[in-house]
Amino acid sequence: MSGYKHVHQRLSQRFSRLKARFYRLFGWFPLTVAGVAVTLVCVLALRGFGYGRMDLVVFALTICGLSLVGLSLVMVTGSGLLIKPRVHKAVMDQSAPALSVEAGYPNVSGFVMPAWSWLPLMSLEWQIVSPEQLRTVNRLDTDTGLLEEEVTPGQRCLSAAVTRRFVLRDVLGLCRFSWHETQPAQWQILPLTGKLRTLPVLRSMDAEDGIPNPAGLPEGDRMDIRRYAPGDSTRDILWRVYARNRHLNVRLAERSVFYAERTLAYLITGPADEAAAGVARFAVTHGALGSPWIFGADGSDYVASTTAAALPLIAGSRKPGQQNSYGLEEFLRGQGQHGNASAHSACIVFAPATTGPWVVPLQQTLARHAGPFSIVLAADGLINESPASLGNTFKKIVLENSAQDDPNGVNSTELQNLMADFSRRGAYVLLIDRQSGQSFDQRLKRV
Repeated sequence: MSGYKHVHQRLSQRFSRLKARFYRLFGWFPLTVAGVAVTLVCVLALRGFGYGRMDLVVFALTICGLSLVGLSLVMVTGSGLLIKPRVHKAVMDQSAPALSVEAGYPNVSGFVMPAWSWLPLMSLEWQIVSPEQLRTVNRLDTDTGLLEEEVTPGQRCLSAAVTRRFVLRDVLGLCRFSWHETQPAQWQILPLTGKLRTLPVLRSMDAEDGIPNPAGLPEGDRMDIRRYAPGDSTRDILWRVYARNRHLNVRLAERSVFYAERTLAYLITGPADEAAAGVARFAVTHGALGSPWIFGADGSDYVASTTAAALPLIAGSRKPGQQNSYGLEEFLRGQGQHGNASAHSACIVFAPATTGPWVVPLQQTLARHAGPFSIVLAADGLINESPASLGNTFKKIVLENSAQDDPNGVNSTELQNLMADFSRRGAYVLLIDRQSGQSFDQRLKRV
């Protein structure tokens, strides 16, 4: 299934490139699909019935249809050549304001254009083609008579320029005239945090006594006391206390751990990584990493130690049309993590809850570095619980879009095996569902 996903992703990327080239070439063709259809029908009818059978009614109708297409073609092409320099001047005269928004919500970008109501039986509209996956709506402001641009981003991105595709078309939709205009603009689109309201404390803990194996239990002296529970060993019961008050208490080993003084956080990108980026953004902005912390992400050689510097790294970690290389190893090396992690430094890794090319390198990193590591896997719509089980147990993992229907989906068994593998390598694994805001540990119990 994993190999099928990789093949499907490569084919999808190639299809997207071919589709982009086709639309680039097709943009110069003035007739729309409706215009081509009307022209073909009129030509075939004129040849078969108008001339072939000398049907004067069909002859008149087809001539009218062809004349209408020709008139629309002349009007749209001439008006497009006339209005294109005006649109270019209007775009260049505007200074695009810096935009920092969240994906999934509509926002006014500040870009406006004249309505040009004097155009005869034609309308001008535009769509943003770069950055990708931005839904554009042109709204008419009745007070100013200007067309305002409203954008709804689909995914995170960081862009220094915006490319718009302007289209002038007739009211019948037979012909069009289109061109592209690029405007410098600093746009930062942050990933959606969904229903995340709180996160478990992500600051990794290190053993006070320096346990060499990160998978070992950091237990100290037997100092903790709690009430007896079924399954506790009778050797741990405080019999003298029981003789005095008839209360069963047990003595437990103290958890000899402390919070790491420095937290290293890193975002790994890959297929379906938007949820991981959203969780990383929430952790950075809501103090879940503790203090101090250093943040890095795939696709950038820079690191950040403040929220203002980390957000551009998260937004810029997605580069449309290309896959970022695995950079966690270089990030750890740049922070002085050679071989073994520092006794007062821990690493938190945000990654998508899907298998991908990053899995094997991350396993190798866990083998080279002693830790401690915390791996936060994030997904959308992963957790589905019945109302009767809204307690403390993990009821069921169900994928709303299964791996058979969605190439970016993840099989529940595949996810559990992935979490178990990271846990066996000494990492603390956390699963977070961005849509529901719920968190689960490596035992699939709600945190």
